[in-house]
Amino acid sequence: MEKEILIFGHKNPDTDSICSSIVKQRLNESDGKNNTEAVRLGKVNKETQYVLDYLKIEAPRLIEKVEEGQKVIMIDHNEFNQSVDGIEKAKIIGVVDHHRIANFQTSEPLYYTAKPYGCTSTILFKEYKSKGIEIGKEEAVLMASAIISDTLLLKSPTTTKHDKNALKELGEIANIDINQYGMEMLKAGTDLSEFSAEELIELDAKSLDKDGTKFVIAQVNTASIDDVLEREAEIKNAINKKIQQEGLKLFVFVITDILNSNSEIIALGERASIIPKAFGKELENDKALLEGVVSRKKQILPNIDKNI
Repeated sequence: MEKEILIFGHKNPDTDSICSSIVKQRLNESDGKNNTEAVRLGKVNKETQYVLDYLKIEAPRLIEKVEEGQKVIMIDHNEFNQSVDGIEKAKIIGVVDHHRIANFQTSEPLYYTAKPYGCTSTILFKEYKSKGIEIGKEEAVLMASAIISDTLLLKSPTTTKHDKNALKELGEIANIDINQYGMEMLKAGTDLSEFSAEELIELDAKSLDKDGTKFVIAQVNTASIDDVLEREAEIKNAINKKIQQEGLKLFVFVITDILNSNSEIIALGERASIIPKAFGKELENDKALLEGVVSRKKQILPNIDKNI
């Protein structure tokens, strides 16, 4: 039976999106609120599945739309074009997020928690602390996994002291070696061999809109950029098809090397010409290597957003 309030992250969910939704439901239950259910808006990726398998728990159920008036809590996002179909007519009663606020409007007041941390789970960790609620081992693993994922084991420039402190304590509660567990989890997400090019560009894609200019920034993690680029031609074909289908002005596909902390981008669309200005790198065959760049939120999106 569907609960009164649905909790979910963004479409094409990542580890933070799914783990934080589960944690938020459990936090609510520990706080005496038993009317919420964590759900998801897309397929579970391999990195997240590693976490769920480690804990031997099921993924939240999949939903594709919400009905008018459905009460919801948005996790790890706030932009409507990244959310569930029907979100415009849902009753948003809460948001927990660590991204910019854009294209967001409600007709009624709500609980909105936004912190410039590296991960949504760091915000939830603080909420546990402020409420004096004990964190169980499963919740600790879920939150630690989300932080590891979003900060690339604390290597991302989005990492804050709050993420570092939270991850240290969560590792102790979960009784796991953060570096060993974290590297195994991240590596699990780099196996991209079974995905078609169409699936690859959708694995972690964020749809964005700047004053009516629609664009997408998609990202995959890998241990070898060259391995992904062996499929460059089919990836470009899939991107061009997506551009035509959705009327996009730009599609940026980010291939991030988790071992060396670099990213290669493929940029296509009529606004791809902004890339040299945004990053100080010319495109060669629609590609550019961005050294030291790993974060879509802090290093890629802001540069594109102010130039598009």
